[in-house]
Amino acid sequence: MIGQALGCVAYITNGAVRDLPAIEAMGFQLFAGSVAVSHKYAHISEYGRPVKLDGLTVSPGDLLHGDRHGVHSIPLAIATNILETVSQMRKEEAELRRFCRSPQFSLQGLEEKLQYPPGGGFEMPLNGGRT
Repeated sequence: MIGQALGCVAYITNGAVRDLPAIEAMGFQLFAGSVAVSHKYAHISEYGRPVKLDGLTVSPGDLLHGDRHGVHSIPLAIATNILETVSQMRKEEAELRRFCRSPQFSLQGLEEKLQYPPGGGFEMPLNGGRT
């Protein structure tokens, strides 16, 4: 695969991809706007430069997290805090799920619990904090 030959560990595009089972078997990661059933003609016009995809600017060396819902940039300055923050978020989300299933559930109680986002207010700008 071209991406692996270029030293990439993942491929993010606003275009289409195909051959998903073969790519998954290679251990390569993809995020794309759609899946195509036929060959597309792709041309590499630039490599190793910042790109903007759907409002997110991605630069070489950026730390990205992606899943089936999308991709976002994580500032390297906070990368060491991710495990702690995610652990706290999971704890708070589990607590919210328990509350929603409990006989004590009320809209007022839900409103109180939702006043602060999970993780104690940890919010990340879409552009990863870059201006």
